[in-house]
Amino acid sequence: MPNDNQKQVDELRKDLEDLIAEVYRNNFTSSKDENKYIRFKTRVRVPTYASSPATCEVGELYVNTGNGKLYVCSAANTWSAQT
Repeated sequence: MPNDNQKQVDELRKDLEDLIAEVYRNNFTSSKDENKYIRFKTRVRVPTYASSPATCEVGELYVNTGNGKLYVCSAANTWSAQT
């Protein structure tokens, strides 16, 4: 019976390691879209550039400092000015 506690601790440790592995698996190499309504109670900062960055992923934003327009990446590496 004295080893029962150690056995339980070992089993809990294993379960925790499994849970951590499940949570972090592919977390930094893939993306996950969440369909949620979000209300910002602060300002959202959008990067500013003098010219369009060479690469982008759909949904990225930037403001052109030359013309003051907001641009959205509408397709891979394609910026679209918003009116």
